[in-house]
Amino acid sequence: MAQDTQVPVKPSWYLLGPAFVAAIAYVDPGNVAANVSAGAKFGYLLVWVIIAANVMAGLVQYLSAKLGLVTGRSLPETVGAHSRTPTRIAYWLQAELVAMATDLAEVVGGAIALHLIFRLPLLLGGLITGLVSMALLVIGDRRGPRIFEQVTSGLLAIIAIGFLASLVVAPPPPTAVAEGLLPRFDGTESVLLATAILGATVMPHAVYLHSGLSRDRHGQPEPGPVRRRLLRVTRWDVGLAMLVAGTVNLAMLVVAATNLRGHDTSGSIEGAHTAVGDALGPTVALFFAIGLLASGLASTSVGAYAGAMIMQGLLRVTVPLLWRRVVTLVPALVILAVGVDPSRALVISQVVLSFGIPFALVPLIRLTSDRALMGADANRPLTSALGWTVTAVISLLNMVLLYLTFG
Repeated sequence: MAQDTQVPVKPSWYLLGPAFVAAIAYVDPGNVAANVSAGAKFGYLLVWVIIAANVMAGLVQYLSAKLGLVTGRSLPETVGAHSRTPTRIAYWLQAELVAMATDLAEVVGGAIALHLIFRLPLLLGGLITGLVSMALLVIGDRRGPRIFEQVTSGLLAIIAIGFLASLVVAPPPPTAVAEGLLPRFDGTESVLLATAILGATVMPHAVYLHSGLSRDRHGQPEPGPVRRRLLRVTRWDVGLAMLVAGTVNLAMLVVAATNLRGHDTSGSIEGAHTAVGDALGPTVALFFAIGLLASGLASTSVGAYAGAMIMQGLLRVTVPLLWRRVVTLVPALVILAVGVDPSRALVISQVVLSFGIPFALVPLIRLTSDRALMGADANRPLTSALGWTVTAVISLLNMVLLYLTFG
């Protein structure tokens, strides 16, 4: 609900937080699978994709947060308010597919982590991941958004430590990493992985979610100094969160490129864990697995939160978070039960997410460019042009992928 925030007396650092919750989506197990596969198969070739995806995500997340602050509505609510019933239902169906693909990646990733640490069966690990995420959702539901931000930010710190530890022990060759900044591909598989990296970074559910997080945290301030200050703080919030997420994503790819290239592991997460252990020792491998576990637990909670917000905004139906958790958990458990290769399932789930990105970005850019809706805070022409460019690049990459795969 919109809140009166006319006199925010709290220091700027206290107002940070929503972007760090959304940033959990950028370092989920789907990112791990996509980045590890890219590093293992192509070395440092796709470093530039990580950087580009991170810059794109920063712009998109700021626009989403701005929409929530200025309008007092989440992106799904705003889309729902401007759409007829058949359109809202169709839009919700594609968003629900995205939510299920998101949950698939997160639950499977948590199951893999528990298998690596405790040797638990994957199905049992998936159930445990789902139960722990339910507990995190209960905490957020009962204690409020600030506590949920603190818990998820703490998990983000664990994720960062887990994946950056190996770089501290064995730094990669700077020249090789720098060469990866040159944009290029190497066949269909590299395009597939680039699309997966984009889908894992510019996450559709995070785009929907961030608008609601900002609204819930800061309310709908009136135009003037208060709103300008909150928008300025939001830019810092997004920038810092994306710096953390981008560094972690780059670390994943670089670790795989340094330690997995040439190993017969097919770029799997399990193979990455084994190779890191062989090259850098069991302690660093344990950090890797703990980072993956924190990633799964945090991201699946955030994903369920986003799914509930999407359903409420588009269908105007309020569903308890725990029921949302159960609904999106089932497909992931089915995947684990039937024995599909988990790492491959993670990569494919990120490709599905990539195809959902335009459905989130097109209305976001249109709405934030609408001066009647946003007033003086509507996008400037350059901002809108950059937003449309991001949408076009991702859509084009998806079409190229379809042509190379089925043409």
